[in-house]
Amino acid sequence: MYEQISSNKRRTIYLMFFFLVVLGGLAFVISKAAGQPDLLFIIGVFAISYAIFSYFAGSKMALAVNGAKEIQKSDDPRLWRTVENLSITDGLPMPRVFIMDDPAPNAFATGRDPNHSVVCATSGLLQIMNDTELEGVIAHELGHVKNYDIRVNTLAFALVGIIALIADFFLRITFFGGLRGNDRENNNQLTIVLAIFAAIIAPIAATLLQLAISRRREYLADATGALTTRYPEGLASALEKLETAGRPLKKQNTSTAHMFFVNPLKGHSLLNLFSTHPPIEARVSALRSMKL
Repeated sequence: MYEQISSNKRRTIYLMFFFLVVLGGLAFVISKAAGQPDLLFIIGVFAISYAIFSYFAGSKMALAVNGAKEIQKSDDPRLWRTVENLSITDGLPMPRVFIMDDPAPNAFATGRDPNHSVVCATSGLLQIMNDTELEGVIAHELGHVKNYDIRVNTLAFALVGIIALIADFFLRITFFGGLRGNDRENNNQLTIVLAIFAAIIAPIAATLLQLAISRRREYLADATGALTTRYPEGLASALEKLETAGRPLKKQNTSTAHMFFVNPLKGHSLLNLFSTHPPIEARVSALRSMKL
């Protein structure tokens, strides 16, 4: 069990490294194609600034776009006590607790670290889960907090956004007048073609890396949550219930989909390639094969 957790953490570090490689490579080929070495420095400063902003403001943005409202103990004693008891068990500070008014059963955690964490559940989740199943779901979300997945997800989202913005900017200036005349003559045509290719492929590669991180972190949070409750069946039962009773959120938002307990979006991804979550059947199987 602990070997699996360590393995997932190492793989996530490798994936984050590849994120930086993709970003650095894109910045390099763009600066070469534009014939402006200073662009490499400018892109680097922009990337760092954007990442810092996302680090501190990401959780507020995620809560706002999903319409989540903060509650106190008197508003929903059952949810509050569940979060409080499991936080004590995990040795974590008490997170702020939010509820989304949405019939779709789901939940998510966000924040930059355990001291600034948030746990949010939908009204639909609270309606269909019994106490044991709710504990399993909340333990999973606190697993994201305990493992610092909330920080990784925020940074991964920021890097994907940075790469997409840079690639889009370069493509626009290339096709709409930024590189023409003497600029094109002075720069190697092959370099320009390579930069255009990189600007098209890099956002796709970055998105796939983000999704790979999300899928691995879901397995890790499942395992961490099961260790907290010492009862994997509770979480497995909750997942099975969502397999049959789950539905997409009323308010669709692809930018925060990777944060949720199960995929909150409509439709099915082709061969799960662009899915933010592993198949529920695989998660249930992994939980029931655990030996605590």
